[in-house]
Amino acid sequence: MNKKYIKSLIFPLALGGLVMFSSCESYLDVENPSTISQDAVFTSVGYANSAVTGIYNSLMGDDAYGSRVSTLYPNAADDIRIGGTYNPLDRRGISGFGVSPDNTELNKPFLQLYQGIERANIAIKYIPLSDLYTNGTPAEQASMRKLHGEALALRALFYHELIRNWGDVPAPFEPSADQTDLYLPKTNQDEIYDKLLEDLALASELVPWKGESGDPSTRITKAAVKGLRARLALARGGYALRRDSRKMERRADYRDYYEIARQETLDIIQSGRHSLHPDYEQVFKDLHSGVSGGATNEMIFEIGAFGGNSKTDSKLGYSNGLRIDKSSKYGQANGQLEVIPTYFYEFDSIGDVRRDVTIAFFQINKDDAKELTRLTQMRDGKFRKYWTTIDGTAQNMGINWPVLRYADVLLMFAEAENELNGPTEQAIAAYEQVRRRAFTGHEDRMGVTPTDKEGFFQAIAQERLLEFGGEGIRKYDLIRWNLLSSTIAETKTKLRALMNGEGRYANVPQYVYYNPTPVVDTTVPEEVASFDFHGGSISTVMYTPAPVTTPTGYTRVNWKSAVNEDYISTFAVAFEENKSEVFPIYSGVLNQNYNLTQDYGY
Repeated sequence: MNKKYIKSLIFPLALGGLVMFSSCESYLDVENPSTISQDAVFTSVGYANSAVTGIYNSLMGDDAYGSRVSTLYPNAADDIRIGGTYNPLDRRGISGFGVSPDNTELNKPFLQLYQGIERANIAIKYIPLSDLYTNGTPAEQASMRKLHGEALALRALFYHELIRNWGDVPAPFEPSADQTDLYLPKTNQDEIYDKLLEDLALASELVPWKGESGDPSTRITKAAVKGLRARLALARGGYALRRDSRKMERRADYRDYYEIARQETLDIIQSGRHSLHPDYEQVFKDLHSGVSGGATNEMIFEIGAFGGNSKTDSKLGYSNGLRIDKSSKYGQANGQLEVIPTYFYEFDSIGDVRRDVTIAFFQINKDDAKELTRLTQMRDGKFRKYWTTIDGTAQNMGINWPVLRYADVLLMFAEAENELNGPTEQAIAAYEQVRRRAFTGHEDRMGVTPTDKEGFFQAIAQERLLEFGGEGIRKYDLIRWNLLSSTIAETKTKLRALMNGEGRYANVPQYVYYNPTPVVDTTVPEEVASFDFHGGSISTVMYTPAPVTTPTGYTRVNWKSAVNEDYISTFAVAFEENKSEVFPIYSGVLNQNYNLTQDYGY
């Protein structure tokens, strides 16, 4: 029997000489149950498409963007964190910046990302070797080239996730069957990024625009490739924790990478194929229904969830999002992510529609009524179980994960253009597109856009905070700007000012009084407007001192009074500059490869 069966296509996790399977069999003993050899697979467009679909499947599930990579790893900055008591051996150790190398939450996601890389490596090798690639009909050649480009882009995404979480990592770029030594040492992240940027340049020539392919936003299209290339270029041109110096550093040639980001995002903008959805809320509701965003195509790439299981579906809306009582008609949702109290007050009190979409300051009780949460117990609001058609005990609801939106393209362009040329009219226009959508109907509250380079950068940094809350972006932005340490310190200062009612927080009430009201389940503005607050609407009661005595007929909720020294002391409790910017490699993985080192002070 031919030993070159595509055993890596379905369940491989190749790293450091060990491939692990759900059956616990060893790599050398396992063969794919398929009777189709690799040569046969890649002589058929249909089979080749199935192979690439297998790469996509490595993106989803509990150990990838269905839970851990999307909700646990990114949320530890000044917007959202994992709730609960700090423990270095569980998920709260991740959010507290003190995760132990023995924390099992670091294990399976690391391996699954390499699973995706192995599957991509096989496709990237064999698709161009297929006779269809060069001698097929024009339609066959176009299909095979498209699949080749998708595989290149997906491999880049897997590597980007590994690098931004673990720094320098082993970097196989060929199938494990072709490698002479599987015990790979770490490769400098700069080298990996440079290789990926070359791959993505090729992929952008192979993959068509969304309108040309007819693909949904769960498949890689030209804008996704270009947007991903811009994101990787900004990471390559940004700061990173270096293995040799143990310091956050940016390379001297960083401007070259900002130029790449500028050009790629400009290409997307000038293509006219994508635009902002006029309704910010609908962008995220569409993730719950599988709709790709209509004519605007704002959602450039999202990761599809399906199947109602832990391998191909997501726990978005259950493990994150607002909390729902198990006896509610909507079914239980745990909502383990908490909004940092000061984040609520970063938004304009009246005009910014993003606040009430991004932040869920209520939960749903057993009677299907809205209950106001404490200021310290708000949840991320872009993922809500009641926006789906699934209820009961289900934890997997088919909610997709957003990877790249057109809003990100606009702000990446504005950032790169500003770094290279100062705040040009083009940069300001891109920035103001995003801001104007957020202030629809209240454009007079947008404020004046800074016209100096540093001021404009600060405006972009703030806009990214407001635009992408809960989308797994903020922590990594702060790292590449080398602002994570200073932002953590600044947030603690803000939290203390909030606790003491100082400065901008002088009028924040100690308590808020409300009555539970039925869930409206129409639009977020209508949901918020239906709340029965004592003293008026949310734009008043959350920003105005309230009586100490509970008004008759209302329920008191701790608001400012919920923020105390105990709470402040738990924020980023174990953060160490020039260490906590990356995770340690899980000790079990480390022990399987004698060439793999821990590094970074772990």
